[in-house]
Amino acid sequence: MSFQIHSLPAEDFANLFALSDTELVERNACRQIVQSKPGTPCRVSMADAEVGETVILLNYEHQPAHSPYKATHAIFVRENALQAQLNVGEVPEVLRSRAISLRLFDRNHMMIDADVLQGDELADAIKAAFEDEQVSYAHLHNAKPGCFAASVTRAN
Repeated sequence: MSFQIHSLPAEDFANLFALSDTELVERNACRQIVQSKPGTPCRVSMADAEVGETVILLNYEHQPAHSPYKATHAIFVRENALQAQLNVGEVPEVLRSRAISLRLFDRNHMMIDADVLQGDELADAIKAAFEDEQVSYAHLHNAKPGCFAASVTRAN
């Protein structure tokens, strides 16, 4: 079963970089300079930020559905990041290189299964998950720090 991993739209975050540090704090966010690589995965470019780059760490509502699983979590966004245009079935290096928590949801936004696996196993696990018609979509989280990584849907 084909799948599509979705990056976040750059325009949703571009205005954050013009804000003062005080204004960022008011939005549950902060500006950081990347000190090491890997370690700062951008959810727009779907790549690790480079050492010396400016990023915004912010709280992002990745599960807005009306359900007990409604959730927000931290994400990083790189300054001037271009939105990744991932191909159907493509798992970017930023996910392949980490331990990932795969969380499966039904059409009522209820989690029906989950697993933790190495990112290089992700493509096969997602394909297998979408063989089950009850699975409507998936969320990926970094397993160690737990940050939201991406959403996944069936590809047409």
